[in-house]
Amino acid sequence: MIAKISSGKSTAGLIRYLYGPGRANEHTDPHLVASWDGFAPDPGRTDDTAATKKLLVADLDLRVQQARRLGRAPKQHVWHCSVRAAPGDRILDDAEWADIARRVVTATGIAPTDDPDGCRWVAVRHADDHIHIAATKIRGDLRTPRHWNDYLTADRELAAIEKEYGLFQVVRGDRTAAKRPTRAEREKAHRTGRDKPARVRLRTLVRTAAAAATTTEEFLALLTRTSGVLVEVLHFPSGEPRGYKVALEHDTNAEGEPVWFSGSTLSPDLSLPKIQSRLAAADIPADNPNGHLRPHPWHQATAATERIPHHLGRPDAEAAQAHLAALGEALDAVALTAPPDIRTELRAAASAFERATRSRIHAEYHHARALRGAVKSMLREPSPKDGALLAMFLDAALLAVIAAARWHDHRQHNQQTAAAHQTLLHLQAAYDRASSGHLLAVGQHRPPRKVAVRYAQLIRQAAPAHADQVLADPATDALTTALAAAETAGHDPGQLLQQAADERALDDARSPARTLAWRVQRLSQRPAPSRQAQAAQARSTVLRPVALPQPAPPAAPTATSRPRRR
Repeated sequence: MIAKISSGKSTAGLIRYLYGPGRANEHTDPHLVASWDGFAPDPGRTDDTAATKKLLVADLDLRVQQARRLGRAPKQHVWHCSVRAAPGDRILDDAEWADIARRVVTATGIAPTDDPDGCRWVAVRHADDHIHIAATKIRGDLRTPRHWNDYLTADRELAAIEKEYGLFQVVRGDRTAAKRPTRAEREKAHRTGRDKPARVRLRTLVRTAAAAATTTEEFLALLTRTSGVLVEVLHFPSGEPRGYKVALEHDTNAEGEPVWFSGSTLSPDLSLPKIQSRLAAADIPADNPNGHLRPHPWHQATAATERIPHHLGRPDAEAAQAHLAALGEALDAVALTAPPDIRTELRAAASAFERATRSRIHAEYHHARALRGAVKSMLREPSPKDGALLAMFLDAALLAVIAAARWHDHRQHNQQTAAAHQTLLHLQAAYDRASSGHLLAVGQHRPPRKVAVRYAQLIRQAAPAHADQVLADPATDALTTALAAAETAGHDPGQLLQQAADERALDDARSPARTLAWRVQRLSQRPAPSRQAQAAQARSTVLRPVALPQPAPPAAPTATSRPRRR
């Protein structure tokens, strides 16, 4: 069940709407199901509807008129709460809706059950799936009710009602979600032929610009250069920017003026100070005039993404939240560089994961400097043509999103958990399309059988718990091909495979063979050790075996919160 609460200044106007035909003649059989004393006149059950409406309004407004004579009436004296059941819920009868209405006005402080001076209210039903509660905010002692945080208190009561009545239990949030488009905004988008309301479109554009920019000036410049977007920057007296607002061209109000949205109204993390905090927390590689070999930004981004499950398993929640925010920026950025055939899925994944990037836990952005910096450098490289770099990153991102779902679920962040699961659907579709062709092409160059048998033994040594699954996977051909290429380049395939297996756990991978293949390909891009280094390493190993470091175990998830990958 969902409650929607608003205020107004016309009791007569609200009653007229509740007993009227509705905006599209959707109201049927409007009638009272409950009232403050059980004896309020019901315009839906009388022959003289107009006269009874006036009586009902007069009764509701009695205390308002008394308070007004004393100069104590609020300007917005009408309290309006609609309570709607989920589409799949059974049809509740009038007695059940009456009980729900009484519980809502009690929980919100409008009319507590044990308070004889509670506000006057009525509950009107004109459809099977919802009721409207109309109240006037003047108590019997002519004071206003104490109904602060009424939305939260109503929502908590509805959560209890859902369990008691056996209704669908709505996924509830923590008030960190971006504001949804209003009904008027949705209808306007439909009238003007836009696929999304202006608020949603602008939110995506601003998030993408923030992910790509390295400075405040670049962020504002990217927005200004975006086609179809109007930007206005607000400044301090010193000349420094203090905020911004954006609008879509041709999206105007009744006066023909642009409909502006500030960053904070688009999303809590899109205010200029929040964006500046993230921009300051990014390791941007400096120019490389000496030509020193530097890891490819895509490899850096993939490696940083692979470490996210490890970070989420640590007790530092503020650092974990920072890594989730950086992962969201990475998904925003990758959608810019993706081929057209998978760009739609990646944009949908980034849009869905946006909700999973925030919670009540404060993010300490500096913990995710590596990923954020790699993403910004990645956008300054030519887009990958063969799809391998993209698929490699998406493989790591899938594991990171699964870990994010588990992390949020462990903390009962219901909306964020649902958003992460929704992200997986789109990310999986994008990964399948990006990886299938490349892995198939690589697998066609598999090494001779004798070499493949040797690699199979190495696989059993490096990942004994997953060896049978890996060797039975068609993607093993791509893995052995990657090992052969790495060995040709001078790498030790056993050490490389062990490093790939030890980097992060493979438990969440639906295809550990694919994950190992991508990791081996990425690790083999590093310079192979010299013969002297290999000999020294061999002597060191003989003298003193060194155990490879293992990642910290993740936080224990609940039994139902362990989503399987792909």
